Amino acid sequence: MVVCSVRRLAAGTGAEKLQISLVECGAGASSCRVSEELEGIPNSDPTSPAPASQLLSAALLRPMEPPVAAVSRALVLALSLLARLLFRPYDTSASLHPPCLSSPSSPSHPSSHNSTAAAVAISSLAVWDGVHFARSAECGYEYEQSFAFLPLLPASMALLSRTLLAPLVPVLGYRTVLVISGHILNNVAFVAAAAYFYRLSVLILKDSGAAYRASVLFCFNPASVFYSSLYSESLYALFSLGGLFYLFSGANTVAMIMLAVSGSARSNGALNAGYFCFQALLQAYDAAIQKKRPILAVQALITGFLRSTFIFIPFFAFQAYGYLNICLHGNSDELRPWCKAKLPLLYSFIQSHYWGVGFLRYFQVKQLPNFLLASPVLSLAVYSIAHYTKMLHQLFQSNNIHEKIIATVEGRSVELCESSDVATVLKSEFSSGLNNKKQAHTEVKKRKSVASEATSASLDSNRSTGRILKVDKDECPILVLPFILHLTFMTFTAFFVMHVQVSTRFLSASPPIYWAASRILVSPRGSSKRWGYFIVVYFIAYILLGSLLFPNFYPFT
Repeated sequence: MVVCSVRRLAAGTGAEKLQISLVECGAGASSCRVSEELEGIPNSDPTSPAPASQLLSAALLRPMEPPVAAVSRALVLALSLLARLLFRPYDTSASLHPPCLSSPSSPSHPSSHNSTAAAVAISSLAVWDGVHFARSAECGYEYEQSFAFLPLLPASMALLSRTLLAPLVPVLGYRTVLVISGHILNNVAFVAAAAYFYRLSVLILKDSGAAYRASVLFCFNPASVFYSSLYSESLYALFSLGGLFYLFSGANTVAMIMLAVSGSARSNGALNAGYFCFQALLQAYDAAIQKKRPILAVQALITGFLRSTFIFIPFFAFQAYGYLNICLHGNSDELRPWCKAKLPLLYSFIQSHYWGVGFLRYFQVKQLPNFLLASPVLSLAVYSIAHYTKMLHQLFQSNNIHEKIIATVEGRSVELCESSDVATVLKSEFSSGLNNKKQAHTEVKKRKSVASEATSASLDSNRSTGRILKVDKDECPILVLPFILHLTFMTFTAFFVMHVQVSTRFLSASPPIYWAASRILVSPRGSSKRWGYFIVVYFIAYILLGSLLFPNFYPFT
């Protein structure tokens, strides 16, 4: 079998780095040998066993064969185009393109719009919110209600249309190229988001099989049609899931930037600040209880607070931009009501004033069909919350919860796994490569000479202190906790505050939903098999229904 272990070492420069060891053990406890001990340095000897970093990366980057994410996007796009060809859209106003109110933001090409049949057909693919995103990308934020559509997608569409796709503008028109760029961006972003989803799931669940099943479910999630349209779901998922992966991998700076960017795609991206709060609490616990260093605990809390605050910056910067344009430099003689508020938050005003969003405001008899439409995803979300809450309760009632928290913080948990598949990706911070191959080869040989002693000592020491923990795949990792808290808040908001039918796409980027569903699919119990069949039917039905209704401007979530 294979034992994957991680220890933190002090490097020569005094900076703390991570030592990753892979020990292959035979039937006897004494027949262990070290394959490699390194910090991201390639193995230069082709006859020696594969280095630990490569094996861990293999689990981390397990290819989806066939490429499920790309196949799912091709399928959704094909179904949407087929539905558009076979059925007449309910609302044909998407093809109307009134000129921009102010100086157009489109490039100075012969024609911003093109009336050819191909151009009109492509432009009409922007439906529902896609019309607003395309308008904002073309003309900027002209109306107060247009500020409900955050700037990441429009800005990205405009950038791609003015650069890589600029040669198409004279042929198809700027508006059409914007629509094309939006579809390209979102479908590519989804494939990348699916890759991050798998890598994050391996980190948290420590089970590559469950992570793979959950990733496949994510690729064919009920809100799939939105991830291949002019909506912000794909970009939000990319930066949110990518940021969480880097956060739990130890790359805090990259995580902080990506999670902040997610807040410029969707407003709920600001909630990702809570993950840094969770990280800070774990680090403060480790510093105060394990290391007995209260100053270090305070430092961890302050750092966590600053990182969490950074996540809010893009969202509030956009609110400030709206205040500047409407309240200070607006054309209206009368100041808008929200401008006079103590906290002039434009986004909440738009949601309440234009869309009627508010606590219990959607609880009307006429909205019962929308509650039924959202009931499957809400039921799955509630099950996920209940399932993991029960497991977390059992975890916190265990006798070694303290050791598990410390092991989680210090990255010293060890999982026993089969040699054919390293089922977990341990928390790692790989050092940068050396300057040349000669230096790298020398460094590898040096580290190999101490690998056996260091690893053996580490294993013996950690066993004696209880620091090396066998990971039970049926046990809930403590790192699931912030995901459940996040999903609980999102589910409560979707049911009691928002237009409830939006829940299908609002909750579609929440990993616990797919983690719990993947467990149901492989559960041997009879009742679970029935629920697993229901989940598969639900996912397929909503993909087909969404691909039929949404592109033709019929209401769907």
